[in-house]
Amino acid sequence: MAQIKKTEIREAILKSALKLFKRKGYVATTTAQIASGAGVSESNLYVYFPAKFQILFELYEAWFRDRIDDLESRLAREAAPRARLRLLLIELWRDMPLHDNGFANNLMQALTTVARAEGYRPDLLRWIESRIEAMILAAVPAARQARLVGGGLAHVLMMAQDGFVTNVHLNPSKPCSDETIELFCDLILGARRAAGA
Repeated sequence: MAQIKKTEIREAILKSALKLFKRKGYVATTTAQIASGAGVSESNLYVYFPAKFQILFELYEAWFRDRIDDLESRLAREAAPRARLRLLLIELWRDMPLHDNGFANNLMQALTTVARAEGYRPDLLRWIESRIEAMILAAVPAARQARLVGGGLAHVLMMAQDGFVTNVHLNPSKPCSDETIELFCDLILGARRAAGA
């Protein structure tokens, strides 16, 4: 007989996992610890989530979507193209890697330890890249937009984010530098920034 899944148990599992992932990281967190924090047995946890990776992915997807929605709101209030682009890069490469005790590093840990069959779906990356590309296009002059559409720039920025996330995990006092942000603004905009800009 199939077990009836309860919303409150599922939410308790997610809440427990989020707390543990933020505090200990993906690798150091066990499904037994998640189950204990949720007040369920480990076997019951697997009724709701067939793998630890799927728990993380659900949490990470909601976390990342919230961050992107917030970023879009902040970008909408920024008029100058360079300021918009700088804000986008700072969020992706400096703020997100540091946010919530380096929560983004959990995905890096998970992806390096998970088997393909455990449920990785590239649809989140595709969604993020389409949103990032739209934000980039809104931040650059019309003359530059044609060169950037569908060219994979958003993918490069997200792969760079993976590196900055890993770097912050290993070197928390050395996040992405202002010089790196400014260099990429120059490359994307196709012009050097004016002194004092």
